[in-house]
Amino acid sequence: MTVQTADETFLEGFERILTDAATTGRRLTRDEIESRRALGARAAEAGHGWRALVRAHITAGRERHPGAADPDHVLTVIEQAVDAFADGYERAQRLVVRKEEAARREFIDDLLHRRGDPGQLASRCERFGLRLSRGHAVAVAQGPEAYDETDPVPRQVADDLFARFESRRILFTTKDGRMVCIAPGDQQDVLVHFAKLVYAATGTSQVAIGRPRTGTVGIGHSYEEALNALDVAQRMGLDDPLLRAADLLVFPVLARDRQALLDLVDHTLGSLARARGGAQPLLDTLTAYFDTGCVAAAAARQLSLSVRALTYRLERIHTLTGSDPTDPAHRYTLQTAVLGARLLDWPNRPL
Repeated sequence: MTVQTADETFLEGFERILTDAATTGRRLTRDEIESRRALGARAAEAGHGWRALVRAHITAGRERHPGAADPDHVLTVIEQAVDAFADGYERAQRLVVRKEEAARREFIDDLLHRRGDPGQLASRCERFGLRLSRGHAVAVAQGPEAYDETDPVPRQVADDLFARFESRRILFTTKDGRMVCIAPGDQQDVLVHFAKLVYAATGTSQVAIGRPRTGTVGIGHSYEEALNALDVAQRMGLDDPLLRAADLLVFPVLARDRQALLDLVDHTLGSLARARGGAQPLLDTLTAYFDTGCVAAAAARQLSLSVRALTYRLERIHTLTGSDPTDPAHRYTLQTAVLGARLLDWPNRPL
C-alpha cells in the first residue's frame, strides 16, 4: 500500500486531468479548474507551504504525463492547473488573514475596554504575543487627523516599529482615530520610539503613555490614563509631543471634586474679572510667571512685556485677589487655582 505525502493529497485528480488534456491539447474544463481551486483552498487552510505544493505539481507533471503528448500541451495543462490551484490557495489565505485580523482587533478592543471575563482574556493573550506575568503600558497617539489601520500613516508607523522591535512582544492598532501601542512596561524605549515614529510620519502629534500596570485589567487602566493625559493636555494647552500620565496625576486629582475646584477658582481668582480688559490677561500673567519658576524677567519675555509691566500686573493681581504671587505663602493656592481655571476653561466658560 502506497502512503501519500501531505503534498500529494492535494494532487487528487491531477494525473487524470493531465493525461486527458495533454493528449487532446484541450484546455481545462470549468469543473476541472474549480476542483484545483478547491484543493488549493484546502492546502492553505491546512497550513501547507506554497513552494512544496508547486514543486509537487511540477514533479507530477514531469513524471506522470503521457509520453506521446506534445510537451507544449503538457506545459499548458500544468500552467492552468497551478494557476487555478494558486487562486484557491490565495483566496483562502486572504480569508484566514482577515479572520485573524478581525480576531486580533476584537481582542485588543476587549483588552483596552476591559470587556469580557479576565480569565478568557488572559487565555487569548499568549496567542497575540502578550505575557501577563509582566506589566504593560499603553501609548496613545493623537495625530492631526483621524486614522484607520489601513491608512498610509499607521501602516508606515507599524512597519517601522515592528522592523526595529520584531522580537519584542508588542501590539499596534488604531482606535477611535488614534494610534495605539501596547508594550511591556519595562520596555519604555519601544513606546518612546513609537512616539518618535508618529511625530516623524505626521509632522505634528502628541503621544501619551499610561503607567505600567499588571494583568488584563491593568492594560485597560493604562489605556484610560493615556487618554486622560491627552484630554488634560488639550484642556491645559500643553503642547509637549510626549506626555507621561505619571507626570500629570495632579490634574485628575484637581478635577475629581468639581465643586471644590469651582469654589477655589471663584474664591481665589473671580475678582480678576473686574480688571480692565477682563481676567484673561492677568490669568495669562500668572500662568507665565508660574511656568517660568516665578522668574519675572523670563515671564516678561514670554509675554513680550517689560519687567516693569509684568511687575505692575502682579501687583494688580495682589490688589484684586488679596493674594501676592511673589509670596511663597500665597503662591501654592494661586497656582492651584490657575491650574483649576485652565481645567475649567475659565474665564471663557462662566463658573
